[in-house]
Parts: sequence; structure tokens; C-alpha cells
Amino acid sequence: MALSNVCNEVIVKEKIKNEEEACTLDGAVDRHGRPAIKRRTGTWIAGILILVNQGLATLAFFGVGVNLVLFLTRVVGQNNADAANNVSKWTGTVYIFSLLGAFLSDSYWGRYKTCAIFQAIFVIGLVSLSVSSYAFLLKPSGCGDEGNPCGSHSSLHMALFYLSIYLTALGNGGYQPNIATFGADQFDEEDPKEGHSKIAFFSYFYLALNLGSLFSNTILGYFEDEGMWALGFWASAGSATMALILFLIGTPRYRHFKPTGNPLSRICQVVVAATRKWKVQISDDDHDLLFYERDGIKQTSQNGARNILHTQGFKFLDKAAVITRKSDNDKNNGGDGENIDMRNPWVLCTVTQVEEVKCILRLLPIWLCTILYSVVFTQMASLFVEQGAVMKTNISTFHIPPASMSSFDILSVAAFIFIYRRVLDPLVERLTRKSGARGFTELQRMGVGLVIAIMAMISAGVVEIFRLKYAIKDCNSCESKASTLSIFWQIPQYVLIGASEVFMYVGQLEFFNGQAPDGLKSFGSALCMTSISLGNYVSSLLVTIVMKISTRPGWIPGNLNKGHLDRFYFLLAALTTADLFIYIICARWYKYIKFEERAVGDNAHDIIDQCV
Repeated sequence: MALSNVCNEVIVKEKIKNEEEACTLDGAVDRHGRPAIKRRTGTWIAGILILVNQGLATLAFFGVGVNLVLFLTRVVGQNNADAANNVSKWTGTVYIFSLLGAFLSDSYWGRYKTCAIFQAIFVIGLVSLSVSSYAFLLKPSGCGDEGNPCGSHSSLHMALFYLSIYLTALGNGGYQPNIATFGADQFDEEDPKEGHSKIAFFSYFYLALNLGSLFSNTILGYFEDEGMWALGFWASAGSATMALILFLIGTPRYRHFKPTGNPLSRICQVVVAATRKWKVQISDDDHDLLFYERDGIKQTSQNGARNILHTQGFKFLDKAAVITRKSDNDKNNGGDGENIDMRNPWVLCTVTQVEEVKCILRLLPIWLCTILYSVVFTQMASLFVEQGAVMKTNISTFHIPPASMSSFDILSVAAFIFIYRRVLDPLVERLTRKSGARGFTELQRMGVGLVIAIMAMISAGVVEIFRLKYAIKDCNSCESKASTLSIFWQIPQYVLIGASEVFMYVGQLEFFNGQAPDGLKSFGSALCMTSISLGNYVSSLLVTIVMKISTRPGWIPGNLNKGHLDRFYFLLAALTTADLFIYIICARWYKYIKFEERAVGDNAHDIIDQCV
């Protein structure tokens, strides 16, 4: 009996030890390059550090971005249309840099190193902006508020200002797509519990992003609106510095995935190999025998990348993975049996390489359909602010900064994330369980986001109609308080934009991260950022076109009382409606990526041996 108890105790201790030393099954490694141990790395400890880091970095970014349009009009001296265009271009450039960050991360540096380097650049840009604004631009002293614009500036001072804000754009842009993916890396999707946490992480990530901007949109926005620009910029620089320090503190806890090499070369290899074999005929009878693939178990144990299963469509590209008869001839003529094609990736590619290219081609139409949504989204940082600035912004003697109205967008995001995750999604899952579905798919959520965005633009247009109705008729040159309509009538359009973000942008993050190949995860997140980027550029282009073709003084003149901003909003609603129909067609055509299962059971011994 005593011997039995001892044996049981030894078995329990051994089981506990094995659980403590168990490695992740998704191929993640620790900072030393060893297989990551579950209990010592990742999970919500690392995830929360990254969420707080994201909140602080977002506070810093929006501390500059949310009131940049007012800085350009009051301090730099630009008119409304030029300021809105420049903000759109700057914001667009931020997200264009996300492609650079994603490329470096997926190809060479890995996500951790890329995040650290670009966050450091972000801090340098904000410090430079704070110094240049305080020392050169905010002259004479006390200028920059609503009624006291600043004087002219030299070309050198303006060059330093633009260098600073575009360094800020480079740092934030290169960091953003990687931090979202790096946060998701902290959860092993092969573990059911951690896999569920990984899905939840994207919602909380977007919530952290919005909560971080809440402070900048309210407190910092108020100080900047009162002309205390240097204080706002220095607060942003301090927040970015804290975010970087916090990120580095979590270094021992993070899980990593090794970069898989330059994806551009892999894509080019597929195109070249398929072109060289353009005469090859693919037989349906021996379909599975014709294609070349590497050992998936070995691949997973090396860098966590899974093989992708073959899918129909884009048959021309399939030719890149076809093993030609040349291999048989080489073997029969005394060769070593190793086809020369198999040594040359420009002649023979793996099925996974081919499917990577197919995946990108299938994602592009969906991605293009999200650009017009980003045109709607970007109005919050430009025309919504300008519209609010010419409404009644006072409650008694208290002045409400127009940019601070975006706090209602943030509160809407927080509320709808809770409503979606706790109420709507479980309800839809329960209703659709009989049909085999599990709640809304990411594509369905993105479609709902487009519908709500249309409603937001209609709401903004209706508010503008009533703002013009209550406009002060003899206000020919005033730039504010040009209407007696309260700024709080903007709340519905901000709330609707926030609701649409929960469906569109959170859905986008999950969709592009889940559908991107393992070697292109950061690129998947960068697609979300670049859709925002191109949305800003398209918004700028639309403003320019509208100002050129509309009857003078145009739809968006310096004095909005003489314009028709409502028509611009209704134009966006019409364009988004057309985009919705195209999106539905693309979503129905889309084929989901299918990964080969990772090493499990007896096949997992390579990973387990490395861990033990």
C-alpha cells in the first residue's frame, strides 16, 4: 500500500513537471531561440504588457495626429482644404510605412526587433517635433490658440517641422502592424484555451488603441486647442518613451517566430517557374503525384511555418510546383535521383510557395474594398473636426475642443466590443449552430461595418444641413461659432463610426492575420494599415477633385457657411454603397486558406525532443 502511494506520488510529480516544461506546439521560440515553454513565456502576461504598450503609443501618436489639422491652420497658417489634404497625406504616409515594417519583420529582423527599432524612431520624431515647435514655430509667444494665429515661418523651420512629423510617421507606421501580430504570437493557437485568447486579443488590442487615444482626444486635445501645443507634444513624447521602456521590460517573457526570408523572392520564383513551364499540362488523374512539397514536420520544427494545402484556382501558378519528366530522365541516366529542378527554386517551387501567391491574389480584392471605408473613417480627423469648429462649442463658459468629440467614437468602440463579444456573437452562434456556422465570419463582420459607415455619412450630412440652416448669416469671415447648432449633434456620426470600426477593423485584423501565410503574418496586418493609408490619399484626392469641379467657392471653402459639406458626405455615402455591392461579390468569391495540421501525436517528437 505504501509502495503504491509512493508510486502515485512520483507519477503526479512527474506529470506536474511535464506540464511545467511543456512547449508550445506552434513552433514559437524564446529569446534564446529555444522552443518556448508554455508556463514561462507568452500568454496574457506578455499580452497585457503589449496592450498597455499599444495604449501608451496610441496616446502619443494621436496627441499629435488628432489636432494636426488645427495646428496647420493656426500655427502654420494653411487654409482648411490644404490642412485637411496635408493631414490626409501625412496619415496615409504613416500607414504606407507599415509595409516597410512588415517586410523587415517577416524577412530579416523578426517582430520583436522591428518593434523595438521603430518605437525608438517614433520617440526621436516626437522629441524633435516638441523641440522644433517650442523653439521656432510657436512665435510670437502665446500664439496658436483660436483667436491668436502665429506668424510666418522660415523654410528651415518648416523643413525641421516636416522632418519631425514624418520621422514620427516612420516610427509609428513601421511599429503598428508588427505589434498587433507580435501580440497574437504570444498565444499558442494549437492549444484550445490559448487559441480562444488569441481571438479575443485582437478585440482587446483595438480597445487598447482606442482607450489610449481617449486621453489624447480629451485632455491633450483641450490643452492644444487652447494653444498649449508644446505641452501636448512633450506629453506625447513622454508617453512614447514609457511605451518603449515597458516593451523592453517584457523581453524575457516574449515568444518569437523566426523570420522566413524575403517573401518577394519567393513570389518571383513562383511567377518565373510557372512561366518557364507554361507548356506543361496538368492531369487531373495524377494531380497529387505531380506537385512538390517539403516535409511539413521539419518545416514546423524549424520556424513554426505550416505547409498550405493545395486549392483550386489560378491553375497557371500550379505549374510552378509541377515535377516534370526531367526528373525521371535524370534518374534513369545515372543521376543521383535528386532532380536538378528540386535544387533550383526558380524552376521548381513548393505547393506552399504557390499557395502563398494565390493567397495574396485572393486577399487583394477584399483589401481594395476596404479602402473606401477608410475614406469614411479618415473624416474624423479632418472634416468632422472642421465641421465641429463652426458649431456652437460652448456649455456656459466652458469651451469644447472640436477634436475631443472623437471621444464619443472611442466610447462607442468600447461599448460595441463588449456588446459584440458578450451579446451579439454568442446569440448569432446559438442561432446558426444547427447550420454548422459559428457566429459571424470575419467577412460578414466587415460587410456590416460598411453598412454602418454608410449610415454614419448620412448622419453627418443631415447634421450639416441643419448646421447651415442655423448658420449666422452675417458671418462672412468668421472661422468658428458660425452656427448656433450645438456640437453635440455630431455625437450620432461619431458613435456610428465607432460601431463600424468594431465590425470592420477588428474583423480586418482577425481576417488578414488568420488568412495570411505563416511567413507573411506581419504583411497581413500591414494590409489593414495600408487600406487606411490609401483611404487617406483617396480622401485627399476626392477633396481636391470636389474643390475643382464644384461651383465656387466650392463644397469645402474656408468659410463652411458658404459651402456644401453635406453634399460631400452624401457623395461618400453613395460611393460606399457602391463599394458594398462590389465587396459582397468579392466575399462570395473568396476561398479560405487551408493549412496542413501542425505536428501532433507521434509526429511531434522533433519538437518535444528539442523542448525536453
